[in-house]
Amino acid sequence: MKRSWIKEVWRLVVLLLAALLTGLLVGQVLWLLLIAVTAYLVWHIRNLYELERWLSGKHKGYPGERGGLWGDVNDALYQMHRRNNKRKKRLSSILSRFRKSTDAMPDATVVLDEQGNIEWWNRESKRIFGLKSSLDAGQPLANLVRTPEFVEFMRSGGSQERIEMVSPVDEDIHLSVRIIPYGNKQRLLVARDITRLHQLEQMRQDFIANVSHELRTPITVISGYLEALADEPVDTPPVEWKKTLTVMQKQSQRMEDIVRDLLLLTRLETESQTLREQHVNVSALLDMVRDNAMVLGHNQQQVTLEMDRTLYLKGSHDELYSVFSNLVNNAVRYTPEDGLIDLSWYQKDGKAIFSVRDSGIGIAAHNIVRLTERFYRVDVGRSRDSGGTGLGLAIVKHILNRHQAELGIKSTPGKGSTFLVEFPAARTREVDDENQRT
Repeated sequence: MKRSWIKEVWRLVVLLLAALLTGLLVGQVLWLLLIAVTAYLVWHIRNLYELERWLSGKHKGYPGERGGLWGDVNDALYQMHRRNNKRKKRLSSILSRFRKSTDAMPDATVVLDEQGNIEWWNRESKRIFGLKSSLDAGQPLANLVRTPEFVEFMRSGGSQERIEMVSPVDEDIHLSVRIIPYGNKQRLLVARDITRLHQLEQMRQDFIANVSHELRTPITVISGYLEALADEPVDTPPVEWKKTLTVMQKQSQRMEDIVRDLLLLTRLETESQTLREQHVNVSALLDMVRDNAMVLGHNQQQVTLEMDRTLYLKGSHDELYSVFSNLVNNAVRYTPEDGLIDLSWYQKDGKAIFSVRDSGIGIAAHNIVRLTERFYRVDVGRSRDSGGTGLGLAIVKHILNRHQAELGIKSTPGKGSTFLVEFPAARTREVDDENQRT
């Protein structure tokens, strides 16, 4: 390019010298210099015109053969154009493959800008959200999908991990929606069709509810007859029957407990999150729980209770009783005779804390993470002998979720366990009382 500039300068110098010499010969120096400069400018303007036509696409192929500087400029632009075309084709191919791959995805995918406006979506999004390419591009997604929980989800910027909702175009389609931040403040919305999972979950809940209801009546009848037989004088049935009747009564009671817990668990899973709340006197509740625990353990363990009687809790009285009794009864079942069970109810950093610490058999670390699963047992034989249903901690987990509370478990095999429940500060209330601690 530098050599072309030198040639171009020499071309102009030669042209001006030729015009000057000719002008001196004919006595018209200024006119011939003017004609030479004009011709030189016209030549440049023509080259600019041809280049403009090629850049605007009016002229196909090579922009034209030109000598000197213009030839180098045209050649450089042409090579750049070819490279850009190759890059454009490659990017177009990548984009095409990306769109085909996202269209093949079973999940709806929508690209949103910082304000939540739609930039792009895949084929599944058309089916799930009803998006139309000619109308919806650039529109806020929350204006097109007006489901209240979705609008709130978008307004919060997807701060929740995910939400479940019904498709705006088909109420039979259930969706799990999440938002993933990426790029330059862009967001990727991914919606998965969980209709089949929802149906299976509904079938499971219906099955549990129906089986529980169907078992309830015959179990009640059997229990009634067994109690009547057991209350008869010893010599009415043979003495050997007494032991058999006792075992039958125990198993009948166990079936009743399982049905009761199944019904409660089903209600907790299917009921709306709206609670019938009141300010619960937790200390009175725990007095009852301790008394019942001592009866359950036949006074074989030492149960201590330390609590702040001024500390009340906003929530469901019956559900909170279920939480406390399940945790305490578990401690009684797995603590040997003369063992210690310490119950505490206190406030820390604004939160309300309930703890159950026992000197029982303890739990291995790999079992702790599964304790709140339905019917999960660390020791199947011992759990059945102790009278547990395997549903207590699953019920506890659901109730605590409804009260925005958390359950923590620490345990050392052979030394005992500590179950700690933390209720948020928003649910606590202090009430004046003369006896603040017992």
